[in-house]
Amino acid sequence: MKRIKAACLEQTIHFQLKDELPLDLARQQTRQEYASYKAQLERHRTQYKIVAEQEQPDGSLIVKIKKQNNTQPVGAYLD
Repeated sequence: MKRIKAACLEQTIHFQLKDELPLDLARQQTRQEYASYKAQLERHRTQYKIVAEQEQPDGSLIVKIKKQNNTQPVGAYLD
């Protein structure tokens, strides 16, 4: 029998600008979407660690994150 001792997802997420909006509003909305994503992780009590956060020249964001997979223990992945 096997059991998962620890599990973690590593993702790269690109929060892109919406083309139909003015640039300043699109940047602001992208930041709000990112804040909403982090708030959702907190609400669901998902353990996570932001590894890197890069703002692109166009104002979009690329975020590298390690996060808990379902309710599996994360072990030392987030240390």
